[in-house]
Amino acid sequence: MADIPLTRGQFLLPFVGILDEMGAPTHSLLEKFRLPSSLEDKSDLFLPLLPVLRFAATAGRTQGIDDFGFLATQRLHFLHLRERTRALIAHSPTLLVALRHACRWASREDTILSMWIEHHDDHARVCSRLAGTNGLLNLEYAQWIQNIFPVYIIRQFAGPDWMPATIAFEARYTPGPATRAAWPNVRFLSGQKAAWISLPISLLGLSNRSTDACAPPHDHADGPSAFDIVGLLKLMLPAYLDERTPALAEVAEMAGVSARSFQRKLSHVGLTYSDILDTVRYENAARLLRDTDSRIIDVAFSTGYTDPAHFSRAFRRIAGVTPRQFREQSRLG
Repeated sequence: MADIPLTRGQFLLPFVGILDEMGAPTHSLLEKFRLPSSLEDKSDLFLPLLPVLRFAATAGRTQGIDDFGFLATQRLHFLHLRERTRALIAHSPTLLVALRHACRWASREDTILSMWIEHHDDHARVCSRLAGTNGLLNLEYAQWIQNIFPVYIIRQFAGPDWMPATIAFEARYTPGPATRAAWPNVRFLSGQKAAWISLPISLLGLSNRSTDACAPPHDHADGPSAFDIVGLLKLMLPAYLDERTPALAEVAEMAGVSARSFQRKLSHVGLTYSDILDTVRYENAARLLRDTDSRIIDVAFSTGYTDPAHFSRAFRRIAGVTPRQFREQSRLG
């Protein structure tokens, strides 16, 4: 059986909202492309992608709406991501880890969406592509959405006014003057092998600014939820870093659950105990590197590593830079 590309109904709502406010014949347009008209109740359900793209293109053309895709993204925000994705990002120690989570769970948002990170000399690219859509018309409507969510994720770390240096589209698409005015100093590219945005390598090591917008999901099983446990462990584990850190079974006992239940709860939301321990170690090391003049070898020991080389490799895996580079960058800006 052939695959049917699907997208969440959530991403059609901004287009419908614009049309409704204009007094456009939204209902008949949705019917024409066999899309449900009662989208408010179905925003988390999946819809066929191809009719959605055709609907957006036809509605934009017949109603005289320039850059319909861009206008729709202005009505989207970070909270439109799935709850579990937001919670994983909230508990990410760095922007690099948050973007890795977004890439890993991209298919939660669109069943055929893939995301990945490319590292270049002084910048990185957050890339995305919808499988099986090569050469498809009207892809710019989907690719605006593909590009906007990495922007919103980066803003959780870099601040609400951050903008990418480049926004690229796989589609043959040129934004209009109003869109360019809304994204000053941003270069737009079309006809690329994927949709992508660029960011400086130095941003990958940024820590979370706030988790207020990332309400954690609730477990329905008895006992504390996975994210309750994560929050408590992040408060508790720093006290153990320069001594023997508790084993998983010990932590499970502290949390009042069995080791198996503890692992299952964390697995349900995409985390492991090692992930949490790595986060706590990284946050401790980043604080020491940023706020003290401690030698890097002493930072390693204070963070629970007996081998400074192992510490440097682990730090670079999370931050994208070495501890020395992180200290230099934090003191420059």
